[in-house]
Amino acid sequence: MTPERIDNQVARLADCLRARGWTLATAESCTGGLIAAACTALAGSSEWFDRGFVTYSNDAKTELLDVDPHAITEHGAVSELVARAMAHGAARHSKARVAVAVTGIAGPSGASTAKPVGTVWFGFMVDGRLSSEMQRFDGDRAAVRAATVGHALTRLIALVEATQS
Repeated sequence: MTPERIDNQVARLADCLRARGWTLATAESCTGGLIAAACTALAGSSEWFDRGFVTYSNDAKTELLDVDPHAITEHGAVSELVARAMAHGAARHSKARVAVAVTGIAGPSGASTAKPVGTVWFGFMVDGRLSSEMQRFDGDRAAVRAATVGHALTRLIALVEATQS
């Protein structure tokens, strides 16, 4: 997704959130704050962006978002259970009605046969509803991280638009 397209997606998400009087929180691992950075690059984002958690380490996930350390040990940091817990924790530790969480393997190292480079789990909390999904993105580290930001914004827009305003 091009930087111009990212900016357009952020503007659309901002409109959706403002129309409902909602705010957004992010919980990011593999993107290291890129989703929050994209959102706050838009002037006036303080109206709809509450806060971002960069929880790159497992300890940060546990300490800041209350992710169960046993979930990380049993399923790995890159898992559906952890992404869902991150989204739930971001919503709980903020004033936001909407939260997105990402945890993945951007590469070039850290991959396994079961979880190759480009594997990213997303968690979404929208108006009390928790959902998750996994995507696999191609490319190098920068490409995986950029694709993750683009996908997170696209899905947030769809999920927020699907709610009653």
